[in-house]
Amino acid sequence: MITYEEALSRMLAAAPRMPAEAVALAEADGRILAQDVVADMDMPPFDKSAMDGYACRRADLGLGELTVIEDIAAGAWPARTVVSGTCARIFTGAPLPLGADCVLMQEQSERRGDRIRIHNPDTADNICRRAEDIRTGDRVLACGERLTPAHIAVLASVGVARPLVARRPRVAILATGNELVPVDVTPGPAGIHNSNSPQLAAQTRAMGVCVTDRGIVGDDTATLTAAIHDALSDHDVLLLSGGVSTGDYDLVPGILRQLGFAFAFESVAMQPGRPTVFAQKDAHFCCGLPGNPVSTFVVFELLVKPFLFQMMGHTVEPRIATGRLTRPVRRRATDRQAAFPVRFTAPGDVEPMTYHGSAHINALTRADGIITLPIGKGCFEAGEHVHVRCF
Repeated sequence: MITYEEALSRMLAAAPRMPAEAVALAEADGRILAQDVVADMDMPPFDKSAMDGYACRRADLGLGELTVIEDIAAGAWPARTVVSGTCARIFTGAPLPLGADCVLMQEQSERRGDRIRIHNPDTADNICRRAEDIRTGDRVLACGERLTPAHIAVLASVGVARPLVARRPRVAILATGNELVPVDVTPGPAGIHNSNSPQLAAQTRAMGVCVTDRGIVGDDTATLTAAIHDALSDHDVLLLSGGVSTGDYDLVPGILRQLGFAFAFESVAMQPGRPTVFAQKDAHFCCGLPGNPVSTFVVFELLVKPFLFQMMGHTVEPRIATGRLTRPVRRRATDRQAAFPVRFTAPGDVEPMTYHGSAHINALTRADGIITLPIGKGCFEAGEHVHVRCF
């Protein structure tokens, strides 16, 4: 059994880098950039007005009245130069005409024909200066960033119509266990619905990664061997749930060895999540997750998600919040790190969820994240400040 930190380190070190591909900008949201992006022009590309008003000379603001020599709309280039006693009507985003060094807010003036009367002149420039945001050649986005709508706007602003992004890993999901039935089938007296596959599929899709559900396979060596072999023939990563512990019906480790997989680990000091397997054969990877749904969820979030993102060149930075625990959290055994679901209540307060163990998936539905008791620590007391890893 190895620590969580060692398990994560081994997985990240093993992650191969996916090749790059160009995609349409409209399809790039959520993808991982595969190259730095540099600006092809200054932003703003010229001195421009920050508001609707009048472009004029600051030295003339005390004159009381000015003559309007032209109107400048956004997208139009100024035709005249502002000289003493004159100004230009200007709109937000329009280029500043020559001679002007400030923009008088329209609210600070009154126009009559081609003349304006100045009231309480604004002392601000009200100008967005050329290149104050970005200079030509500046790196605006870095390789490895996950693209958000704000990133899409930046790509568009520098003329990138087809950004280069990492190809997404091809992920397959396979559930094992004689007790499992599909969601739309009524279980028998000893059966249960397969909840792990829909959960893992949703977690994977939330990363922007496509996934194939390969169904349910019973605890039969020949059938399970064929299913694993087939799933990995056209996928990069196989996520298996169940069958990875040391019981008589836990067939996955033996099958993977028979298929020639090399194991990075098959037991992690996590609670939930101890019987977690990570194995590799050539460019194919198998992540064997425990069958209990909370275990599956937590192991995916803490190990599988960082691994899949690493394959695309992105480093996961978990969102951590700090709060004061409203009730104590205790456990008996301390040989593994232990995760407990919590939620935020009043500002700054963290409430432990009612939690009965790794089969209690309902505990996660109202949870905002998890807190982790490290190895050797038996409790967090009420009032103690804890770090919450947010979902």
